Amino acid sequence: MSPAREPGQTVDAARRALAARFDAANLGSPELDARLLLSAALKVDLTGLIASGTRQLTASEAGTVETFATRRLRGEPVSRILGEKEFWGLRFTLSAETLVPRPDTETVVELALQMLRDGPASGGTTRILDIGTGTGAILLALLSERPEAFGVGTDISEGALATAGQNAAALGFASRAGFVACSYAAALKGPFDLVVSNPPYIRSADIADLAEEVRAHDPLAALDGGADGLDAYRTLIPQAVQLLRDGGALVVEAGYDQSRQIEELMTAARLAVPCPPKADLAGIPRAVGGRKMPR
Repeated sequence: MSPAREPGQTVDAARRALAARFDAANLGSPELDARLLLSAALKVDLTGLIASGTRQLTASEAGTVETFATRRLRGEPVSRILGEKEFWGLRFTLSAETLVPRPDTETVVELALQMLRDGPASGGTTRILDIGTGTGAILLALLSERPEAFGVGTDISEGALATAGQNAAALGFASRAGFVACSYAAALKGPFDLVVSNPPYIRSADIADLAEEVRAHDPLAALDGGADGLDAYRTLIPQAVQLLRDGGALVVEAGYDQSRQIEELMTAARLAVPCPPKADLAGIPRAVGGRKMPR
C-alpha cells in the first residue's frame, strides 16, 4: 500500500512520506513539492498545512495526494499539476497551450520598466505590446507596475489567448488589456511605447536534451526557435521597429548564448542598444533591449 493511502495517516506523516518518495526519485525540491501538493490536496495554504499537521487524512484527501504524487513521479511539474504559477508576485492560471512562467523571465519585466523610465514620456497612456503572450505574464506584470498603461498581447494559439484573457480578468486588468490572434504582430498597427516578447529560442536540435518537465509538458511551438534558435527574432524585431514610436523600446528574452546575436539583429534593424543585457540570477544575459531612435 502506498504511504499516502495508509489508514489513519496524519498530515505531517503524509508530508514526510511524500518528500521521501520525491527525494528517492531525485526530484529537485522534494520537501517543497510535497508541501505544495499536500496543501493543494487539502485546499489549505502552507500555514494551514502546518496547523493541520496532527489531524488524519480523509480517504478522499489521501486519494488526491496519491494522484498528485503519481503525476509528479512521472515528471510532471508541480505547477502543471496545480494548474497555476506565481510570477512577479501575481498568480497565473496555466493551460496546455502556454509555457510555465519562469523566474528568469522577470528580467524582461525589470529591463522593460527600466527602459520605460529612461525613455521619453508618452504624454498619456503608455501602450505596450507583448508578442507571443502565452499566459499574459509579462504584459500583466507590466500593467501591475504602470497603472496608466494599456496593453495588447498576441499569440498564434487561441487557447493561450483564452488563458491570458482569463488571467487578465482574474487580476483586475481586463479593462486595460486586449488579446489578438495573429502570428507575431502581423495584425497590429502602432505606435507602441514598448514591445516585449519571450519568443521560442531553443535550437531545434537541442529540444530532445531539455529537461523532461519542459520537453514533455511545455508546448513545442513556444520552445523551438529553429536551427540556430533565432528564427523568431528575425521576424519579430523588424515588425517591432515598424510598430514602435520614436523613442520606444523593444525588450526580448534571450537564450544563454544568444544576447550578442540578438543585439546585432537589433542594430541591423536600426535600433540603438543603450544598455548591456540584463542578467538573470544565474548571471546569464537574459533580457536584451533596443530603442528606436528618430531618423
